[in-house]
Amino acid sequence: MARSASIPMGSRRAKARQRAYRHPGFVVLAGFLGAIMVGTALLLLPVARSDGGRTAVVDAMFTATSAVTVTGLTAVDTSVHWSTFGHIVILGLIQIGGLGILTSSSLLFLVVARRIGLRRRLAAQMEVRTTELGGLRRLVFLIVAVTFTTEALVSAILTLRFWLAYDQSFPIALGNGVFHGISGFNNAGFSLFTGSMELFSGDVLVLAPIAIAIIIGGLGFPVWAELYRRPGPFARWSVHTKVTLIATGVLLTVAIVAITAFEWTNPDTLGERGVGTRLVDGAFAGVMPRTAGFSTFDYGAVGQDTMFLSNIMMVIGGGSGGVAGGLKVTTVALLALVVWAELRGDSQVVSFRRHIPETIQRQALTVAALLLTAMTIGTFVLLAVTDLPLSAALFECVSATTTTGLSLGTSEELDAVGKSVLMPLMLLGRVGPLTLGSILILRETQRRYSHPEERLMVV
Repeated sequence: MARSASIPMGSRRAKARQRAYRHPGFVVLAGFLGAIMVGTALLLLPVARSDGGRTAVVDAMFTATSAVTVTGLTAVDTSVHWSTFGHIVILGLIQIGGLGILTSSSLLFLVVARRIGLRRRLAAQMEVRTTELGGLRRLVFLIVAVTFTTEALVSAILTLRFWLAYDQSFPIALGNGVFHGISGFNNAGFSLFTGSMELFSGDVLVLAPIAIAIIIGGLGFPVWAELYRRPGPFARWSVHTKVTLIATGVLLTVAIVAITAFEWTNPDTLGERGVGTRLVDGAFAGVMPRTAGFSTFDYGAVGQDTMFLSNIMMVIGGGSGGVAGGLKVTTVALLALVVWAELRGDSQVVSFRRHIPETIQRQALTVAALLLTAMTIGTFVLLAVTDLPLSAALFECVSATTTTGLSLGTSEELDAVGKSVLMPLMLLGRVGPLTLGSILILRETQRRYSHPEERLMVV
């Protein structure tokens, strides 16, 4: 005790800082920041621009941030502004960002699992079954295998379609196919075509592979791992996998049906197209708000109902441990279960006959509260520094924080200050929940005493 008291206060603070820097969440953040800085430097080179000129620093940094965080918001027209070298840089950043998210999620899970004690580690394995894969090497191999296999298949389909149906030379078709295959799987939403995917309106052989790749990428590595180890039956899957798959199916169905119905008669979106084209484009549009930023029509022309629903879907996002952003479907599902249990007067939150621990409930509430706060503050600041209306400012901030990448066409029109507001939101939305989740789990302690209870009035 006396020895501890003799340690200078400055030395204690230095050791505390060293421990913080060694935290796995800080390592992930540092990796993403490093990739953004390298990407920015490469995009500032004259060879990265199609006309050989120089790109503004804020535009290069915005593009690099959007690519590394696989968001898809653009500061300039990707197809026109950047050269082939610039496109390769963006594609590389997307791939690094996507694999970085997946491997970071898995590595943080393993680190957390090894530091939370045997009982809770076994509980985590039972719920997610990720560490049952036999160690880090096999887990990373699964992630890489799923990533490259999906990207290769989608890229091959798109290449053949671009080459045979759109009169593109094979090298150009190959480049476009690979770019959109990687961008699709990683839920990035970057496109080499002006107007995103408007040129391919109604083309199932182009839109369907991209949409399927987006859904696979958005499910997350815990679901991949369990489906690989336990392909069936449904009853044997973990609560996490069950909730993720069911919630994903329900949300996709709701979004596809609702957006198609909302825009069915809108002449600026689906209204002037044939019935078959409207159905295909509506289904494609229903996949995008939860995770990616591709579109077959000008999203700035959608109705207020579609815009409102898109905001909700962007906030919900995709599966945990995947490349999709948002709060994650399991987090939102858990919060809904908490509300349902409270309405029923049930003291336990139960899903598929499994009790969800109170610690997980508090973590979900914390992540949700902080992300929603970031969206609110970002919207307020963007309103203060720009002339955007509330609906547009809110949409852009939600899209950035959830790393969705959908835009009403205003991201390219923002000045340097406006883009500077969205950049930290993209980084926070990508790294924040992952880092925060690991911090909350690793900081959890058992209190050895309790205070007297007193209730607050909440109604």
